[in-house]
Amino acid sequence: MSRWVPLQAELGNFQERRTIYVFALKVSLQSVLFSLLLVVSVLPALSWCGWLPMPLPQSIKLGILLSWLIGGVVSGVLAIVTGHSIHEICVSRAEFERLSRTDTLSGLFNRRAFAEALSTVAGNASLVIFDVDRFKAVNDRYGHAAGDAVIIAISSQLSLIFKDNAVTGRLGGEEFGVLVHGDSVAERIARIEAAKALICSTSIATACGEINVTISAGIADFEAERGPEAVYAAADNALYLAKALGRNRVVHESERHSAVSCHLRGSEEVTFAHSAECLVEPPRYQFGT
Repeated sequence: MSRWVPLQAELGNFQERRTIYVFALKVSLQSVLFSLLLVVSVLPALSWCGWLPMPLPQSIKLGILLSWLIGGVVSGVLAIVTGHSIHEICVSRAEFERLSRTDTLSGLFNRRAFAEALSTVAGNASLVIFDVDRFKAVNDRYGHAAGDAVIIAISSQLSLIFKDNAVTGRLGGEEFGVLVHGDSVAERIARIEAAKALICSTSIATACGEINVTISAGIADFEAERGPEAVYAAADNALYLAKALGRNRVVHESERHSAVSCHLRGSEEVTFAHSAECLVEPPRYQFGT
């Protein structure tokens, strides 16, 4: 039984209560059929030996009645009790799985769950990494409770903005990742720009009063024969460039070289290639960790 119950929890969809009663009905019918088979096969032999206290026809009728009463009703009740136990196990497992994939503060996917979603993207999608600008200053000035309020507020806004054709997660600290699916690259960038503008224009209520923050974002696109690690690194570099160019902006990976060129124009002592290398930071996180 200790092995059978977990096995049923794995094989059956016991998260729904309806499954419990379907399971109990099946067990009851199986018990009745087994009892009837036992009656039909055993009673004639007992009658032939003269061990029945009544004629065979009456014994068979009584056996059928007892099969329904004992085999059906009793086993059905026991099956319902067992089904509820399996249901509780399934619900607990599902809740544990949800918690293991959810960031407790923001309610978004945690880094592990987001990495799993990132590894399954097949194309026609973009990865955007958002980062709250000067978040440490918020914690230092208003306290960590205010910083938590900022994380919660931005998480809520991202969930609403990217509720369709998107996967949103908190990558750690003040950094968020969003997988935006569908549409064209230009439309996805416009959607991300709108999200940044909305977040930056919204006041966040804290115990210290309302505060406003800005965010920066780096975008990279999924392409054929380009792995998720490469996409993540490109988005991370684009985000770092957005920070280097003054924060509070969205940078697409395709803008990296032109943005670096504009940012460093007028500096004749530094070559373009060397300048780009200085501005583009190596990936700050190992993908999937």
